[in-house]
Amino acid sequence: MSYDLDDLQRLVRQAARALGRSGLAHAYGHCSARIDEEYFLVCVARPMELIEAGEDGSRVPIRGTLPEGVLGEVRIHQQIYDRRQDVNGICRAMPTKTMTLSTLRLTPEPRHGFGSYFAPFVPLWDDPQLVRSDQRAGELAELLDNNGSAVVMRGNGAVTAADSLQAAVVLMWYLEDAARVELEVLSVSGVTAPAILDENETRLRATREGRIFERMWEYLTAGDPEQEPL
Repeated sequence: MSYDLDDLQRLVRQAARALGRSGLAHAYGHCSARIDEEYFLVCVARPMELIEAGEDGSRVPIRGTLPEGVLGEVRIHQQIYDRRQDVNGICRAMPTKTMTLSTLRLTPEPRHGFGSYFAPFVPLWDDPQLVRSDQRAGELAELLDNNGSAVVMRGNGAVTAADSLQAAVVLMWYLEDAARVELEVLSVSGVTAPAILDENETRLRATREGRIFERMWEYLTAGDPEQEPL
């Protein structure tokens, strides 16, 4: 799917508001979409839910110094885009259950349908500090292997990356639901052995057929002031 810059600005705003309205981010967080091989577009440095129609984000080089006014952790986006040509959208958010689970140094297991998209596991960035240097951002980006779609940051939220920004937003919602299931399983641990989807089950379940991602995107952006059909 291709966009001109105005369409991409609109998409980034929609994604930002969706993350905020769904409780996946609050005052902190950011999302971006790739423009081309050299640049990406990141949302304006404001609480994402409060970003207004027409409030444009910043064009950021994939390699080089962050422009003035762009948040320091946007370096994470730079490093992922530089390493992963298949990635066209990134979300940095603060999903609460994912964050709670991470303080136990745990990430969600693939126990249900939404968790299957992160099989065999979600890597943990075991550092609660903000990532504000190129070196640390690069080290975090290395945790995303060739097919990885998420990294959980201990006590500091998560990052999702996908072939579109819409998919990255959907994956953030899936990650948080997987964390919800994991915490509920932990609360009754010992009652019975909890199920984990095996390799074949995750391969079959982690599908995009049937407008799986599109329907969740429509749900998360319902009522958005700039909503347009996919």
